[in-house]
Amino acid sequence: MNTTVAAPAAEPTGWRLVMRNLRQRKVLAMLLLGFSSGIPIYLVGNTLSLWMRKEGIELSTIGFVSWVGLAYSLKFLWAPLVDKADAPVLGRLLGRRRGWMVLSQLAVMGGLVAMATIQPGGANPEVFGFAIDHLAVFGAMALLVALASATQDIVIDAWRIESADNSQQLGLLTSSSALGYRTALLVTDALLLIVAAQIGWPMSYTLMAALMLVGTAAVLMAPEPARAQVAVATQAAPVWSARGLFDAIVNPFVQFFRTHRSNALLMLAAISIYRLADFVMGPMANPFYVDLGISEATVGSIRGSVGLVATFIGIAAAGIVSVRYGVMAALLVGAVLGPGSNLAFAWLAFSGNDIGAFTTAMFIDNVSGGFAGTALIAYMSSLTSIGYTATQYALLSSFYALLGKVLKGFSGVAVETLAQGRTLLEGYGLFFIGTALVGIPVVLLCLLLMRQQRRASLAPA
Repeated sequence: MNTTVAAPAAEPTGWRLVMRNLRQRKVLAMLLLGFSSGIPIYLVGNTLSLWMRKEGIELSTIGFVSWVGLAYSLKFLWAPLVDKADAPVLGRLLGRRRGWMVLSQLAVMGGLVAMATIQPGGANPEVFGFAIDHLAVFGAMALLVALASATQDIVIDAWRIESADNSQQLGLLTSSSALGYRTALLVTDALLLIVAAQIGWPMSYTLMAALMLVGTAAVLMAPEPARAQVAVATQAAPVWSARGLFDAIVNPFVQFFRTHRSNALLMLAAISIYRLADFVMGPMANPFYVDLGISEATVGSIRGSVGLVATFIGIAAAGIVSVRYGVMAALLVGAVLGPGSNLAFAWLAFSGNDIGAFTTAMFIDNVSGGFAGTALIAYMSSLTSIGYTATQYALLSSFYALLGKVLKGFSGVAVETLAQGRTLLEGYGLFFIGTALVGIPVVLLCLLLMRQQRRASLAPA
C-alpha cells in the first residue's frame, strides 16, 4: 500500500521551535546536515561568479560556467541508485543513507580544495607538452563539487523524510533543515566575502572545504532511519537485476502519478517555474555588485547582518502563514514575493552605487528567498511516498530547478546584449525587470492548484 507523508504545514515551523528542540538528536543532526547541504551550492554558483568576475572573466563565460549547477536538476537520474544501492565500502559500515552522505561530503571537500589550487585566473598548465585550458579544468572541478553536493542533497532529503515519526516531526525537521541550509548560504554568500577580502579567495575556498566536516560530524550522530532499514531488508530484488532496476527507476514515477492522478502534471509545472525568476537572475547578481563598484567586504557585511535577519524573518513568516492558512496559501504568497527581489535589483541598478538602496534590496531578496524556499520545501515533502522517498523528492526538486538552470547559462549573454547602446548598469536593470515578469504565470498556476485542491476536498469520498 502506498503511504504518503502528510504535509507539515499544519505545524509550527519557526526557528524558535527548532531552537527549543535542539536537545532531540534528530533535530540537531538535521540542523547540521542542512548546513552541510547549503555549503557547496553558492561555491559553484553565485559566489563563484563574483570570484570569476573579480579575476576579469567575461559575463558570458560566467553564465556558461553556471551550467555546472545543472547537476542539482539532473540528480533524479542517479537518485534511484542512491535509493536502492549502498555506497561503496561506507554503505556496509554506516548504512545506506549515512554511507552516501559521507562519500559525497568527501568528494565535495576534495573538489573545493582542487578549485582553490587551480583558481579561475591561473596560468594554463602543460601536460606532456600540451597546454591545457586551466578554466576548463577549474570548471570540471566545480562540476565534481556540484555532482557530489547534489548526491548529498538526495540522501539528506531522504533521511529527513524517513526519520520523521509523524507530520509534526516532519515539519520540525524541515524547519531545522531550512535554518541550517540558510545559515550556510549566508556563510558562503556573506561571511566568505569578508574573509576573502582578508585572506584571498583560494584560502577561503579551502576553509569552506574544512567546514564540510560539520556534515560528517552530523552523520556520526544521525541514526540510520528505521524505515530505510526496513526498505533495505524487504527490497524485492537486487538493484542491478531487471526487476530491481524497474523498481528503482520506473516505480517511483508510476507511484507519483498514480497517487496524484490528473493533478500530477499541474504540480510538476508549478514546481518547475516556482523559483524560475530567482534562478535566471542568480549568476548575474554578484558580477552586478562588482560592476556597481561595491566591495566584497561591504556586500558580505550587509548580507551577514541585514540579510541574516531578513532570512529568519522569511522562514518564520512562511511557518506562520502555513500554520494559519495552509501550505498552499504559503506557496501562493511565496510566488508573489519571489519576483519582488528581482524588481529590487532593477531599482538598485538604476539607483547606482547607493548603500541604502543596496541594503534595502538585500532585505527584500532574503525575506523573499527564505519565505518561498521554506514554503516550497514543505510542499514538495508532502508529495513523496515512503519506499521511493529519495527518488521522488529528487524528481520534484529537479523539476523545481531544471528549467531555471538551463536558462541561467544565457544570463551573461542577455545582460551584454541589453547593454548594447546603453550603459552596462542599464543592461542589468532591464535584465532584472525581464526576469521578474516570469513570476506572473507562477502566481496563476498556484491559484489553479488551490482551486483543484478545494474541489478535491469537497468531492465525495
